[in-house]
Amino acid sequence: MTPTTRQECAALDAADPLAPLRDEFVLPAGVIYLDGNSLGALPRSTPGRVADMIEREWGQDLIRSWNDAGWWDKPRTLGAKVAPLVGADADEVIVGDGASANLFKCVITALRLSDRSVVLGEAGNFPTDLYVAEGAVSLAGAVQRRVDPDGPDLERELAAGDVAVLLLSHVDYRTGILRDMPGITRLAHEHGALVIWDLCHSVGAVPVELSASDADFAVGCTYKYLNAGPGAPAFLYAARRHHAGADQPLSGWHGHARPFDFTGDYEPAPGVSRFLSGSQPLVADAALEASLDVWAKADLAQVRAKSLAMTDLFLARAAEVGISSVTPAEHARRGSQVALVEPEEGAGYPIVQALIARGVVGDFRAPDVMRFGFTPLYLRHTDVWDATEALHEVVRTGEWRDERFARRGQVT
Repeated sequence: MTPTTRQECAALDAADPLAPLRDEFVLPAGVIYLDGNSLGALPRSTPGRVADMIEREWGQDLIRSWNDAGWWDKPRTLGAKVAPLVGADADEVIVGDGASANLFKCVITALRLSDRSVVLGEAGNFPTDLYVAEGAVSLAGAVQRRVDPDGPDLERELAAGDVAVLLLSHVDYRTGILRDMPGITRLAHEHGALVIWDLCHSVGAVPVELSASDADFAVGCTYKYLNAGPGAPAFLYAARRHHAGADQPLSGWHGHARPFDFTGDYEPAPGVSRFLSGSQPLVADAALEASLDVWAKADLAQVRAKSLAMTDLFLARAAEVGISSVTPAEHARRGSQVALVEPEEGAGYPIVQALIARGVVGDFRAPDVMRFGFTPLYLRHTDVWDATEALHEVVRTGEWRDERFARRGQVT
């Protein structure tokens, strides 16, 4: 039952099995951080882990750390730590490069595995996905079409018989809609298409079962719900059945079968390692490792239950001041964010800025969405209550109309 008082929220916090994990994070005083779906909070252990990597592994042990500190194997050892969070086996996930580069690898690889020439993308998807797909199909001599995956046309597009690759986000970055991964993957396979899932807004926020869903490929970032920090490396998933035939386009030295033979010709490494390209960002890897060690202490079922409880509360309290949401009420279709629609034209951005001035940090996504992310490892039910109290005040008083809140920064 959704709480109706702050006291009831405090009781939920007192009984929260995830409550001890809040102390694992640096959380600024006076701030309720509802933007962890863009950049996660800093784990307390990260500065020490990064400092150790820099001062000891690099500063003292120097080049020996490629062996002694396991630098060379970081893409695989970190991939093995990500794997349980996405429902995959350890040898199907690697960490390295950015989400855009990994997505490019997957799109080209999937096209090369097919005798078809269409990449079916998602209308309104995060721009990186659309832009990368544009570049990939141009280079491959293929075509990109776009479809609303939440509308009636997805099956019709797949049934056309020319789709090689379906590229979708598991959770829509603007609306928070959670897609039916197993159902959509099964539909695509029935029509002869491979599927690439973008997990940037779902890993660490909602249950992800890549293997159980029979997914083909997936990519995801680690700086949002996984709290690995700005510029953190991304991960790539490739189902084991595709490893032998995968021909990814960025055939760098780290993806070679025997890199220290220094041969002149490329021979892909066995398994998912063939998706590696160049040297990895090892300082950033250290930050990711610290965060993943925190995640190893979390029960994902508890994370999901708390996420739904907090978003239920936020949705209910936003409705009290007449603000509607494009995030589904149904739990099965909701990610871990709430996307509110501005109550009048042009109000969304200044409302978010007025909230930030009060210490409630969310963000705005054009053209009209106020977006709030819910990160169960460090948010409390009382935080949600207090955030909605601030929302009520900002809307009811018209505080957001102050001209200072209309001034836009480069990043919204």
